[in-house]
Amino acid sequence: MNDMADKVIPPQPRDYAGFNWRGFSTLYLKEIRRFWKVGTQTVAAPVVTTLLYMMVFVVAVGASRPAMDGVSFATFVAPGLIMMSVLNNAFANSSSSLLQAKMMGLTSDFLTPPLSSLEQVLAFTLGAATRGVLVGAVTAIAVLPFAQVTLAHPFWALYFCVGAAMILGMVGIITGLWSEKFDHLAAVTNFLIMPMTFLSGTFYVVDRLPEPFRTFSHYNPFFYLIDGFRYGFIGVSDGSIAIGAVMTAVLTVGLFFLCLRLFQRGWRLKT
Repeated sequence: MNDMADKVIPPQPRDYAGFNWRGFSTLYLKEIRRFWKVGTQTVAAPVVTTLLYMMVFVVAVGASRPAMDGVSFATFVAPGLIMMSVLNNAFANSSSSLLQAKMMGLTSDFLTPPLSSLEQVLAFTLGAATRGVLVGAVTAIAVLPFAQVTLAHPFWALYFCVGAAMILGMVGIITGLWSEKFDHLAAVTNFLIMPMTFLSGTFYVVDRLPEPFRTFSHYNPFFYLIDGFRYGFIGVSDGSIAIGAVMTAVLTVGLFFLCLRLFQRGWRLKT
Protein backbone atom coordinates (compact mmCIF):
# COMPACT_ATOMS: atom_id res chain seq x y z
CA MET A 1 0.00 0.00 0.00
CA ASN A 2 2.83 2.39 0.82
CA ASP A 3 4.45 1.65 -2.53
CA MET A 4 1.20 2.43 -4.35
CA ALA A 5 0.77 5.65 -2.39
CA ASP A 6 4.28 6.70 -3.31
CA LYS A 7 3.46 6.29 -6.99
CA VAL A 8 0.37 8.52 -6.86
CA ILE A 9 1.24 11.89 -8.33
CA PRO A 10 -1.09 14.76 -7.44
CA PRO A 11 -2.52 16.70 -10.39
CA GLN A 12 -0.41 19.61 -11.47
CA PRO A 13 -1.85 23.05 -12.21
CA ARG A 14 -2.45 23.65 -15.89
CA ASP A 15 0.40 25.45 -17.54
CA TYR A 16 -0.66 27.71 -20.40
CA ALA A 17 2.15 28.60 -22.73
CA GLY A 18 1.48 32.07 -24.00
CA PHE A 19 -2.03 33.50 -24.11
CA ASN A 20 -4.78 31.55 -22.33
CA TRP A 21 -7.38 31.73 -25.10
CA ARG A 22 -9.80 29.37 -23.38
CA GLY A 23 -9.79 31.31 -20.13
CA PHE A 24 -10.03 34.64 -21.93
CA SER A 25 -12.95 33.53 -24.10
CA THR A 26 -14.75 32.07 -21.07
CA LEU A 27 -14.53 35.34 -19.12
CA TYR A 28 -15.46 37.35 -22.21
CA LEU A 29 -18.53 35.19 -22.90
CA LYS A 30 -19.48 35.48 -19.23
CA GLU A 31 -19.55 39.27 -19.64
CA ILE A 32 -21.66 38.95 -22.79
CA ARG A 33 -24.16 36.57 -21.20
CA ARG A 34 -24.33 38.75 -18.13
CA PHE A 35 -25.88 41.70 -19.97
CA TRP A 36 -27.70 39.59 -22.57
CA LYS A 37 -29.59 37.73 -19.86
CA VAL A 38 -31.31 41.00 -18.92
CA GLY A 39 -31.48 42.36 -22.46
CA THR A 40 -34.68 44.26 -21.79
CA GLN A 41 -32.82 46.40 -19.27
CA THR A 42 -29.40 46.57 -20.93
CA VAL A 43 -30.29 46.80 -24.63
CA ALA A 44 -33.96 47.70 -25.09
CA ALA A 45 -34.15 50.36 -22.34
CA PRO A 46 -31.32 52.55 -23.78
CA VAL A 47 -32.97 52.42 -27.20
CA VAL A 48 -36.26 53.64 -25.72
CA THR A 49 -34.41 56.46 -23.95
CA THR A 50 -32.79 57.51 -27.23
CA LEU A 51 -36.13 57.50 -29.02
CA LEU A 52 -37.55 59.76 -26.31
CA TYR A 53 -34.66 62.19 -26.90
CA MET A 54 -35.41 62.09 -30.63
CA MET A 55 -39.07 62.85 -30.02
CA VAL A 56 -38.31 65.77 -27.69
CA PHE A 57 -35.46 67.38 -29.61
CA VAL A 58 -36.51 66.54 -33.15
CA VAL A 59 -40.27 66.11 -33.33
CA ALA A 60 -41.14 68.83 -30.81
CA VAL A 61 -38.25 71.27 -31.35
CA GLY A 62 -36.58 70.27 -34.60
CA ALA A 63 -39.21 71.76 -36.91
CA SER A 64 -38.28 75.26 -35.75
CA ARG A 65 -34.52 74.68 -35.82
CA PRO A 66 -32.45 75.74 -38.85
CA ALA A 67 -30.14 73.34 -40.64
CA MET A 68 -26.89 72.57 -38.80
CA ASP A 69 -23.67 71.95 -40.74
CA GLY A 70 -25.74 71.76 -43.89
CA VAL A 71 -28.03 68.95 -42.71
CA SER A 72 -31.35 68.81 -40.93
CA PHE A 73 -31.42 69.00 -37.17
CA ALA A 74 -32.58 65.36 -36.92
CA THR A 75 -29.70 64.13 -39.07
CA PHE A 76 -27.25 66.21 -37.01
CA VAL A 77 -28.50 64.95 -33.65
CA ALA A 78 -28.89 61.26 -34.53
CA PRO A 79 -25.14 60.33 -34.56
CA GLY A 80 -24.65 62.12 -31.24
CA LEU A 81 -27.47 60.18 -29.63
CA ILE A 82 -26.10 56.91 -31.00
CA MET A 83 -22.66 57.68 -29.61
CA MET A 84 -24.17 58.68 -26.27
CA SER A 85 -25.73 55.21 -26.04
CA VAL A 86 -22.38 53.61 -26.86
CA LEU A 87 -20.54 55.62 -24.20
CA ASN A 88 -23.05 55.11 -21.40
CA ASN A 89 -23.55 51.38 -21.95
CA ALA A 90 -19.87 50.52 -22.33
CA PHE A 91 -19.15 52.31 -19.06
CA ALA A 92 -22.10 50.74 -17.25
CA ASN A 93 -21.17 47.19 -18.27
CA SER A 94 -17.63 46.97 -16.91
CA SER A 95 -18.17 49.20 -13.87
CA SER A 96 -21.26 47.36 -12.64
CA SER A 97 -19.73 43.95 -13.35
CA LEU A 98 -16.67 44.58 -11.19
CA LEU A 99 -18.57 46.36 -8.44
CA GLN A 100 -21.13 43.56 -8.17
CA ALA A 101 -18.36 40.96 -8.08
CA LYS A 102 -16.67 42.83 -5.24
CA MET A 103 -19.84 43.36 -3.22
CA MET A 104 -21.03 39.75 -3.63
CA GLY A 105 -17.62 38.22 -2.98
CA LEU A 106 -17.33 36.79 -6.50
CA THR A 107 -13.96 38.21 -7.47
CA SER A 108 -12.48 34.74 -7.03
CA ASP A 109 -14.38 33.72 -10.18
CA PHE A 110 -11.80 35.55 -12.30
CA LEU A 111 -8.88 35.84 -9.85
CA THR A 112 -8.55 32.14 -9.00
CA PRO A 113 -8.47 30.65 -12.54
CA PRO A 114 -5.16 30.70 -14.44
CA LEU A 115 -5.85 34.07 -16.03
CA SER A 116 -3.19 36.74 -16.40
CA SER A 117 -3.89 40.41 -15.84
CA LEU A 118 -3.70 40.93 -19.60
CA GLU A 119 -6.41 38.35 -20.25
CA GLN A 120 -8.64 39.77 -17.52
CA VAL A 121 -8.37 43.36 -18.75
CA LEU A 122 -9.00 42.33 -22.36
CA ALA A 123 -12.06 40.25 -21.41
CA PHE A 124 -13.68 43.02 -19.34
CA THR A 125 -12.82 45.71 -21.90
CA LEU A 126 -14.05 43.79 -24.94
CA GLY A 127 -17.17 42.67 -23.07
CA ALA A 128 -18.02 46.30 -22.30
CA ALA A 129 -17.17 47.39 -25.85
CA THR A 130 -19.40 44.67 -27.26
CA ARG A 131 -22.37 45.90 -25.27
CA GLY A 132 -21.68 49.51 -26.27
CA VAL A 133 -21.37 48.73 -29.99
CA LEU A 134 -24.41 46.42 -29.91
CA VAL A 135 -26.61 49.05 -28.24
CA GLY A 136 -25.29 51.64 -30.68
CA ALA A 137 -26.19 49.46 -33.66
CA VAL A 138 -29.70 48.80 -32.37
CA THR A 139 -30.12 52.50 -31.60
CA ALA A 140 -29.03 53.43 -35.13
CA ILE A 141 -31.71 51.16 -36.57
CA ALA A 142 -34.32 52.63 -34.22
CA VAL A 143 -33.62 56.26 -35.17
CA LEU A 144 -33.78 55.65 -38.93
CA PRO A 145 -37.49 56.59 -39.15
CA PHE A 146 -36.69 60.00 -37.59
CA ALA A 147 -33.51 60.93 -39.46
CA GLN A 148 -32.05 60.29 -42.91
CA VAL A 149 -28.80 58.81 -41.63
CA THR A 150 -26.22 57.75 -44.22
CA LEU A 151 -22.56 56.79 -43.91
CA ALA A 152 -20.30 59.32 -45.59
CA HIS A 153 -17.10 57.82 -44.15
CA PRO A 154 -17.75 54.29 -42.76
CA PHE A 155 -14.15 53.84 -41.57
CA TRP A 156 -14.24 56.87 -39.26
CA ALA A 157 -17.68 55.98 -37.94
CA LEU A 158 -16.42 52.49 -37.02
CA TYR A 159 -13.10 53.78 -35.69
CA PHE A 160 -14.60 56.28 -33.27
CA CYS A 161 -17.44 53.94 -32.27
CA VAL A 162 -15.13 51.07 -31.31
CA GLY A 163 -12.56 53.44 -29.80
CA ALA A 164 -15.18 55.17 -27.66
CA ALA A 165 -16.62 51.84 -26.50
CA MET A 166 -13.17 50.59 -25.45
CA ILE A 167 -12.23 53.86 -23.73
CA LEU A 168 -15.42 54.00 -21.67
CA GLY A 169 -15.16 50.28 -20.98
CA MET A 170 -11.74 50.86 -19.40
CA VAL A 171 -12.96 53.95 -17.54
CA GLY A 172 -15.69 51.67 -16.21
CA ILE A 173 -13.06 49.14 -15.09
CA ILE A 174 -11.19 51.82 -13.14
CA THR A 175 -14.45 53.08 -11.62
CA GLY A 176 -15.56 49.56 -10.70
CA LEU A 177 -12.24 48.87 -8.99
CA TRP A 178 -12.35 52.17 -7.11
CA SER A 179 -16.00 52.02 -6.04
CA GLU A 180 -16.98 50.35 -2.80
CA LYS A 181 -20.73 50.83 -3.15
CA PHE A 182 -23.26 51.82 -5.79
CA ASP A 183 -23.30 55.41 -4.51
CA HIS A 184 -19.71 55.79 -5.71
CA LEU A 185 -20.63 54.43 -9.12
CA ALA A 186 -23.65 56.72 -9.37
CA ALA A 187 -21.51 59.73 -8.42
CA VAL A 188 -19.08 59.10 -11.29
CA THR A 189 -21.97 58.59 -13.69
CA ASN A 190 -23.93 61.67 -12.64
CA PHE A 191 -21.10 64.13 -12.05
CA LEU A 192 -18.56 63.06 -14.68
CA ILE A 193 -19.85 60.82 -17.47
CA MET A 194 -23.24 62.46 -18.09
CA PRO A 195 -22.02 66.11 -17.96
CA MET A 196 -19.11 65.36 -20.29
CA THR A 197 -21.50 63.59 -22.67
CA PHE A 198 -24.10 66.38 -22.78
CA LEU A 199 -21.49 69.15 -23.00
CA SER A 200 -19.70 67.61 -25.99
CA GLY A 201 -21.83 68.88 -28.87
CA THR A 202 -24.42 66.14 -28.93
CA PHE A 203 -27.30 68.56 -29.51
CA TYR A 204 -25.50 71.67 -30.79
CA VAL A 205 -22.54 72.97 -32.79
CA VAL A 206 -19.69 73.67 -30.39
CA ASP A 207 -18.31 76.54 -32.50
CA ARG A 208 -21.49 78.53 -31.83
CA LEU A 209 -20.83 78.58 -28.08
CA PRO A 210 -19.52 81.81 -26.52
CA GLU A 211 -16.10 81.91 -24.93
CA PRO A 212 -14.78 80.42 -22.69
CA PHE A 213 -17.19 77.49 -23.16
CA ARG A 214 -16.09 76.97 -26.76
CA THR A 215 -12.47 76.55 -25.70
CA PHE A 216 -13.37 74.32 -22.76
CA SER A 217 -15.37 72.05 -25.08
CA HIS A 218 -12.27 71.37 -27.17
CA TYR A 219 -10.57 69.95 -24.08
CA ASN A 220 -13.42 67.47 -23.57
CA PRO A 221 -12.38 64.08 -25.02
CA PHE A 222 -16.03 63.17 -25.51
CA PHE A 223 -16.30 66.07 -27.97
CA TYR A 224 -13.76 64.46 -30.30
CA LEU A 225 -15.40 61.04 -30.00
CA ILE A 226 -18.85 62.37 -30.88
CA ASP A 227 -17.55 64.80 -33.50
CA GLY A 228 -15.51 62.11 -35.24
CA PHE A 229 -18.41 59.68 -35.15
CA ARG A 230 -20.75 62.33 -36.60
CA TYR A 231 -18.17 63.07 -39.31
CA GLY A 232 -18.44 59.42 -40.36
CA PHE A 233 -22.16 60.00 -41.03
CA ILE A 234 -22.56 63.54 -42.39
CA GLY A 235 -19.00 64.25 -43.58
CA VAL A 236 -18.74 67.51 -41.58
CA SER A 237 -16.89 68.06 -38.30
CA ASP A 238 -16.52 70.89 -35.78
CA GLY A 239 -13.01 69.88 -34.75
CA SER A 240 -9.96 68.23 -36.24
CA ILE A 241 -10.46 64.60 -37.21
CA ALA A 242 -6.69 64.02 -37.04
CA ILE A 243 -6.52 65.30 -33.45
CA GLY A 244 -9.56 63.21 -32.55
CA ALA A 245 -8.08 60.06 -34.08
CA VAL A 246 -4.75 60.51 -32.28
CA MET A 247 -6.45 61.34 -28.98
CA THR A 248 -8.64 58.23 -29.26
CA ALA A 249 -5.60 56.01 -29.89
CA VAL A 250 -3.58 57.60 -27.07
CA LEU A 251 -6.43 57.31 -24.57
CA THR A 252 -7.07 53.69 -25.54
CA VAL A 253 -3.43 52.67 -25.10
CA GLY A 254 -2.92 54.76 -21.94
CA LEU A 255 -6.06 53.49 -20.20
CA PHE A 256 -5.26 49.93 -21.20
CA PHE A 257 -1.84 50.01 -19.52
CA LEU A 258 -3.33 51.74 -16.47
CA CYS A 259 -5.99 49.02 -16.12
CA LEU A 260 -3.33 46.37 -16.65
CA ARG A 261 -1.20 47.84 -13.89
CA LEU A 262 -4.15 48.01 -11.49
CA PHE A 263 -4.99 44.35 -12.08
CA GLN A 264 -1.36 43.34 -11.66
CA ARG A 265 -1.31 45.08 -8.28
CA GLY A 266 -4.71 43.69 -7.34
CA TRP A 267 -5.81 47.22 -6.45
CA ARG A 268 -8.97 46.96 -4.31
CA LEU A 269 -9.36 43.36 -5.44
CA LYS A 270 -6.93 41.52 -3.19
CA THR A 271 -6.42 42.02 0.52
